[in-house]
Amino acid sequence: MKLTTEAKQVSEYLAKIGFLQEGEEVTKVSIPGAGNMNFTIRVNTNIRSFIVKQSRDYVEKYPQVAAPADRCQREAEFYTLLKSSNKLRSMVPRVFHVDKEENIMIMADLGAGTDFTYLYKKDQEIDEKDLSKVMQFVATLHKEYTSDTSEYVIRNHDMRKLNHKHIFVYPFIDDNGLNLDDIHEGLEAIAKPYRADELLKTEVEKIGKLYLADGNTLLHGDYFPGSWLKTKHGIQIIDPEFCFFGFPEFEVGVTIAHLMLANQSEEILDHALASYMSRSSLDIELTEKCAGIEIMRRILGLAQLPLSLDLEQKRELLQLAYAYITD
Repeated sequence: MKLTTEAKQVSEYLAKIGFLQEGEEVTKVSIPGAGNMNFTIRVNTNIRSFIVKQSRDYVEKYPQVAAPADRCQREAEFYTLLKSSNKLRSMVPRVFHVDKEENIMIMADLGAGTDFTYLYKKDQEIDEKDLSKVMQFVATLHKEYTSDTSEYVIRNHDMRKLNHKHIFVYPFIDDNGLNLDDIHEGLEAIAKPYRADELLKTEVEKIGKLYLADGNTLLHGDYFPGSWLKTKHGIQIIDPEFCFFGFPEFEVGVTIAHLMLANQSEEILDHALASYMSRSSLDIELTEKCAGIEIMRRILGLAQLPLSLDLEQKRELLQLAYAYITD
């Protein structure tokens, strides 16, 4: 079945799986925020509210892009693993029910939170306390959950294959169906030399193979400002459908890249790395390579962000990213 925002349909589904309590009725169904990957609704009843998420065989924001339909099950597995951590379980939503046949997950409603994508706006800076919490969460995740210590290992190969194409392949080929001038006039000309650079593509391919290889460390898999939610309960970490056991430098590199794309200061970047490395070790050179690739794919690829950067700032970031990857 394909869930909708129609209250009657949602109510019938919840009753069918026995989720509603005696006397409980659905009073409202709404969209809690602009999701990219999945269909997500907030359900209000006369007793409580909760979030229902369904993953389908395509990306919700880009229906033309196929995606593994069972990805919400990987997300549920991530949350379930973290229940064993005293430090981390309070920073992720509680899962109430997983319907493997329909790829539907029901979880706690975190309330009217706001994510950190405001950082992409001009002259916005992340609070250092918030940044410390974000970085310490992921450092603790990487340190506590390894293939040797975890109850089970999440490989998530299908989602990794999808992500691999969009991170390591499409941004670096000419005929990828994307006209960058439609996004930012003049960007296509800037991108062209990078797509022809064999040294760059060779280095990106190496990291891409490392990304596809099974690793020993549990990663959130998409650790950027859109996955950090500020709520009345504090910072919550959401949307780990790309989670897998890999290498931590990929995760931290992605985070650092987004701080750079959000035009954060050198002090903020240094603080992010220091916060992480106070709890877990890191290969800085490999982290920088991953950061460079993420910068390039976000400027030159399909998964665009609401950046406030002008064309010259994008050119400079791409040059720095190139240096990170090829030096």
